[in-house]
Amino acid sequence: MKRTENKVVVVTGGALGIGRETSLLLAKHGAKVAVTDILDKEGQALVEEIKKSGGKSKYWHLDVTKEKDVEKVYAEVVKEFGRLDATVNNAGIAGADKPSSEVTEKEWDLVMDINVKGVFFCTKHAVPHMRKSGGGSIVNISSIYGIVGAADLPPYHASKGAVRVMSKTDAIQYAKDKIRVNSVHPGFIWTPLVEELAKDDPGFRKHLDSLHPIGHIGETIDIAYGILYLISDESKFTTGSELVIDGGYTAI
Repeated sequence: MKRTENKVVVVTGGALGIGRETSLLLAKHGAKVAVTDILDKEGQALVEEIKKSGGKSKYWHLDVTKEKDVEKVYAEVVKEFGRLDATVNNAGIAGADKPSSEVTEKEWDLVMDINVKGVFFCTKHAVPHMRKSGGGSIVNISSIYGIVGAADLPPYHASKGAVRVMSKTDAIQYAKDKIRVNSVHPGFIWTPLVEELAKDDPGFRKHLDSLHPIGHIGETIDIAYGILYLISDESKFTTGSELVIDGGYTAI
């Protein structure tokens, strides 16, 4: 059974990592996937891969920090595929890794613009289209660090906490429109972002494995399956929730 048959889904930050795996999985389950990113080469290649596997997909260049661009892309997606059923607000960066007292305003704003304002813009411009579709699902990618703290990446932690509570607020506001809003909270997942953090430390991955009671770092497919559930009709009674997929990290 295809769990997202004929659903039209926008995935931001769709070219790599969790976004890429999610796009592939949603398409495999019958969704029409709008892959959006600023990495055009990788995004186009992903769309071709989806099409070769028999899926339906199209790529759009999208900088989620620019509201007019967000509005335009969502309108074009609806024009292309006829409706909008879901958006996966996945685009994000780690940002500056230094104590709060040393973070510059520019460094802070960069993370907030992508990780928080981007979610706001995408939600704002998805909602009117979902209302016309009779409902929908908004999936916001937060983090374990939207729930617990750690002594690193202050702007990132603040941004992911914001996404967590934004999701709850919007879940309440749009429940009457049959639009569900949930946040996903991955533990450490081996993505290009985490790989970049580990490039100068050969023992970093082993250290990350040790942080999770299950014994290892997660894979992108682990998160993609959680997102698939939240977009599918299987989660029709799930809104305002935090889907924690973290190998036990926050249970300690």
